[in-house]
Amino acid sequence: MMKMLLLILCCVVGASADSQHEDIGITGCSDLDGEDMFGLDSEERWYADFSKGEGVYGTPPFIDPVTFEGFYSQAVADLQTCKTSLDITRKSLKDMPPETVAPTSPMIYTKEEVQLSQQNTLICFVTGFYPAPVNVSWTRNGEHVTQGTSINVPYPNKEGTFTQISRLAFVPQQGDIYSCRVQHPALSGLDTRMWTVEVQQPGVGPAVFCGLGLTLGLLGVAAGTFFLIKGNECR
Repeated sequence: MMKMLLLILCCVVGASADSQHEDIGITGCSDLDGEDMFGLDSEERWYADFSKGEGVYGTPPFIDPVTFEGFYSQAVADLQTCKTSLDITRKSLKDMPPETVAPTSPMIYTKEEVQLSQQNTLICFVTGFYPAPVNVSWTRNGEHVTQGTSINVPYPNKEGTFTQISRLAFVPQQGDIYSCRVQHPALSGLDTRMWTVEVQQPGVGPAVFCGLGLTLGLLGVAAGTFFLIKGNECR
């Protein structure tokens, strides 16, 4: 089993019993990854994407912009410092890996109400794992999908575990089967959750029911009229 250490520094700024908002800053690294992010009220405001070599704004463009000028350069420097500290920690612990915690079963759901042939987003919610990150992959009808996928940086939970959310942009087609597959060192294999596009055609069920009821009603009226006429003729 591959031994891996995770070193992370989490700093909460401006949190108190009377405060209405909570800022958080995270700097961390492992053998495989690094993280530097700032958040507000459990939402990402900015994070460093070390694979792309740039900082990413997590807030929508219509919100008043908050500049993070120079933050990416500082994040790169912090990552190097974290890597050095990680090596020192590894030597002091004699390269013993930390305890791992498996994520809970992932939840998969759509961002909007499903309408056939209308753009939507599938969301795979993964939480309760340690260390970070998890690896999330998507399939459509058994085939691996990469286009339109994204995943946020690990976000810390209060008990010390992490949460990550992966998204898949898709166009629903009746009968399509999607899967979200989660991989983590604490899991013996892939944890997979399936989701199927099943949209009932609007109005089909009620229309059939009402039409059948109307037909039976008319037949009842006709039968009543027939017996009423026959009864009058027998008098």
